[in-house]
Amino acid sequence: MRVYTIGEVLIDFIAKEEGPLNKVTTFEKYPGGAPTNVMVNLSRLGVPSGLISKVGNDPFGKFLLEKLKEENVDVSYVTLDNVHHTGIVFVQLIGASPEFILYRDVAYNYIERKDIDLKVLDDVMLLHFGSVILVQEPSRSTVLYFVEEAKRRGIPISFDVNIRKDLWRENIDEMWKNVEKGLSLADVVKLSEEERNEILEYLGLPKDDFPVLLDEYNIKLLAITRGGKGCKLLLREKSTLKAVGIAPYVVKPVDTTGAGDAFMAAIIAGLYAFDKLNTIDELDIDELEMIGYLQIW
Repeated sequence: MRVYTIGEVLIDFIAKEEGPLNKVTTFEKYPGGAPTNVMVNLSRLGVPSGLISKVGNDPFGKFLLEKLKEENVDVSYVTLDNVHHTGIVFVQLIGASPEFILYRDVAYNYIERKDIDLKVLDDVMLLHFGSVILVQEPSRSTVLYFVEEAKRRGIPISFDVNIRKDLWRENIDEMWKNVEKGLSLADVVKLSEEERNEILEYLGLPKDDFPVLLDEYNIKLLAITRGGKGCKLLLREKSTLKAVGIAPYVVKPVDTTGAGDAFMAAIIAGLYAFDKLNTIDELDIDELEMIGYLQIW
């Protein structure tokens, strides 16, 4: 049994020097894609993991498959696309904060139902996805069908809100529709404090009323990243709200690219370690606090 993700896998071209992209001259390539990063981090934490996605039948696709195999991430369900190239993103660092230029119409945007054997669900102990894979058809319909089928079978679902408005610029209303769909399917949700505020504003709720998200979407565990303020974990056991806030170690950040993905992996790894993937709402407060502390390991 493994934790699987269905979503984007791509090449991160990260600028070697700080500054705007029109001034940067040198980049280094790394495997990337938020859900893929989660699986690599899970594998490093000793949790069996796998990826369901699509890469181009090109050198970048082969590079990604090689690197993921080296990280012991199962790529049996990553298909090759002979028409569309492997996804790429350019990352620039301003201070320690990354900014992205992410491209559409790449291989992972074209995952079709025929690419996925539903037998993989027999081996899934949790299924993870994010909102970026929902930007474009046919991947959107394929992913939602697959996640809904997993949900129907009682497989726990985790969802990273991961709002990227630049990808949805033609239709922000469509973005919110799909974010809401992801929230409604998920047992575990990770979002940043900024994303939390945007969702509450979209719902017309005050910013300090975020526990209502648990009830609005029937979320079992809500994890909120708060940058230098650490994180907050909330769950509702029957009618009782459990919440813990974890302060981080104070460090000077150098590069926060992928930090949220490492955090998401730590949450899932904690549930796996406590054998609570199928009984998330039964976490006691000490276990919830220990899972929160995993982010700083």
